[in-house]
Amino acid sequence: MSITSDRPAAASGVTSGDIGLMDAVWTDGPGGYTGVEPTPEWADEVRRLARARNATLLAHNYQLPAIQDVADHVGDSLALSRIAAEVDADEIIFCGVHFMAETAKILSPEKRVLIPDARAGCSLADSITADELREWKAEFPDAVVVSYVNTTAEVKGLTDICCTSSNAVDVVASIDPDRDVLFLPDQFLGAHVKRETGRDNIHIWAGECHVHAGINGDELADQASAHPEADLFIHPECGCATSALYLAGEGAVPEDRVKILSTGGMLDAARQTGAKQVLVATEIGMLHQLRKAAPTVDFQAVNDRASCPYMKMITPAALLRSLREGRDEVHVAPDVAERARKSVERMISIGNPGSGE
Repeated sequence: MSITSDRPAAASGVTSGDIGLMDAVWTDGPGGYTGVEPTPEWADEVRRLARARNATLLAHNYQLPAIQDVADHVGDSLALSRIAAEVDADEIIFCGVHFMAETAKILSPEKRVLIPDARAGCSLADSITADELREWKAEFPDAVVVSYVNTTAEVKGLTDICCTSSNAVDVVASIDPDRDVLFLPDQFLGAHVKRETGRDNIHIWAGECHVHAGINGDELADQASAHPEADLFIHPECGCATSALYLAGEGAVPEDRVKILSTGGMLDAARQTGAKQVLVATEIGMLHQLRKAAPTVDFQAVNDRASCPYMKMITPAALLRSLREGRDEVHVAPDVAERARKSVERMISIGNPGSGE
């Protein structure tokens, strides 16, 4: 992927007079752009500029609450990318991390895709490079490569089938049982798939999301003990997913209270739960959507420090800058995009594309 951040392009219909209506000044720092508060006036200006640009605002579930609330659509990475391909808009403003904006560009190559801060990376996507995947494939030349959607465009382009956290088990189960499988990049999701499929010939890359990996089993056990009536919603990228199943197996937590779920699955379960309290093991931005989905349920983070610094680089200032100046544009080479698109389409053809992170 390449990102253009030095082109202050305004889309057709945005004039200098429009841009000057708000006197906000932002400051660039190592943690992102700051200096703009998410006031009602800011939200009005963001929506007005988006209309003028014929842009659709997409926000991932892990974004700051103010970013989620001003967006046209909020969801997981794959759902948002599919929306990007379907909406009637000239531009997509993707409030998420870089691989998500890439995926949107892959599925909607005719649209201009912007990410409000090009520095918003992803430790999981960065845990395997295209060169590392080529070397791994050379060790297992007949293996089927299954990549989580949390990967770069170049890695997707070397992939046979993509998967999401909710359909990874179905994708791997669809593969000839005699074929080796290379599963990447998340080791915890890979362990979940291996456990569910019972497959011995699955080789798992040792990558991780540093935020999810940091939600550990001891924290989960302590929280579960302190809140014995609570349901547990655990993202499969979490290092504590195995611990959750162990607690259920040992009878420390009723088995029906332990749910390994994608972010989309968490929202569905939130609307259906009969529990008064739910302990949530994922990035803390997810709590905002869960509380909106089920306002009578007490949702609490297993680890309230589980905040992704990359996700939080999409600040109110960054979004305003993106809309005013047309930055930062995401580009994916056409040949890479075509190969990557095929791996996503193969996943969808299997059925149950489900939800991403």
